[in-house]
Amino acid sequence: MNDSKNDIAWQKIFDKHGIIAKVLATNYHVINSNDINEFREARLMTKFDHKSQLPKLFSDNNFSILPVSRGSYIIANIDTFHNFGNEEEVEIIKINFPSDLESLDFKDITSESTAINCAFVTKILHDFIEEEELHPTVSGRMSSSSFEFKINSVNDLLDVKVENSQIEIDGGFEGEKSLNLIEAKNYLSKDFLVRQLYYPYRLWKSKMYKNVRTIFLTYTNGVFHLREYLFEDVKYYNSLKLIHQKKYVVTQGAINLELIQEILNKTKVVSEPQIAFPQADSFERVINLCELLKEKGTLTKEDITTNYDFDERQTNYYSDAARYLGLVDKKIENRQIVFFLTKSGREIFNLTILNRQIEFAKIILSHLAFKRSLELYFSKSGVPSRYEIVEIMKNSQLHNINSGSTFNRRASTIMGWINWIMSLIEE
Repeated sequence: MNDSKNDIAWQKIFDKHGIIAKVLATNYHVINSNDINEFREARLMTKFDHKSQLPKLFSDNNFSILPVSRGSYIIANIDTFHNFGNEEEVEIIKINFPSDLESLDFKDITSESTAINCAFVTKILHDFIEEEELHPTVSGRMSSSSFEFKINSVNDLLDVKVENSQIEIDGGFEGEKSLNLIEAKNYLSKDFLVRQLYYPYRLWKSKMYKNVRTIFLTYTNGVFHLREYLFEDVKYYNSLKLIHQKKYVVTQGAINLELIQEILNKTKVVSEPQIAFPQADSFERVINLCELLKEKGTLTKEDITTNYDFDERQTNYYSDAARYLGLVDKKIENRQIVFFLTKSGREIFNLTILNRQIEFAKIILSHLAFKRSLELYFSKSGVPSRYEIVEIMKNSQLHNINSGSTFNRRASTIMGWINWIMSLIEE
């Protein structure tokens, strides 16, 4: 795999300043933005919202980085991220969208700020926070003020002091009992940077008598997923604990078993494209990649890998999966591979969320291996075994699969996408 621009620049910085040796000797190294800017803009070199985005040198040495002032950063063997973990059954609540609003379209949420606005006007936030009245009060960039904290390190705990670092709050809503600080993302990920909740929490905890609550909001494909985290020890960065979570969807109608069976029976099979059969187990992430392309227009491989929670292999797998379905295409632009939505992809994202899900199901089932696997699902009233799916694949004239291990890996994708279709059914 080719090194990214960040990888190359950080290698030069580590070499010039002897950072590995300094961290080994003193447990940390503080670097200022001028030293980073010499090789590449610090803003681009220090923004890592997910562990997968860390440069290779950081990953290889178990390092991470945090801002400690307006122009300086601490590099150390510290635990800065928190995994969402394996998602258990989460309560899903149907909500109505106000019919008299013309300037806000819940079918076209392409930014974190729009997602927060929708969550506010639909009373999602009120329900989750359990406050009858909420007022938008704080948001945007501001100074963190000064505070100290402990963070998990290879050598037990490391003491860190912050002096007026810049922070950004996506949304802050005050009610009678609490101030609620919201970090929002319009894409799926395995983990998040705790700093995005912790630094704002420390700032407002020092200013408020009311309870300060921290909430992580994810919006994708019509679903608002809210998680509330509690810092059990105010001065301990890694003391956060998930205490509350819910999912909300806008009511538009329902998909039942009969409709899925009708789609299965009526959808015609297309010829297999000359694209490798997908290795992308999460269909939600395929959709999410398409949503990001709808928002941005085009994205390069490096854009996807650098800015979202995809490593380089996943970028290849999920972009190829979207291309396999005819939702995404690619071209060469400025000597880089650039991805964009096809006409079919753009048309799907102009539909209501409900009709969008139906069209996704039709596109998946237009491919023989998926169609036969769902037919078997219904005939045996359960998910087919991996062996059964592999046998279906071997008889489906798939492109570029020539070994047993490859069949097995790709079978996971079929199982994942079939389970996604079945998850659309509302009892």
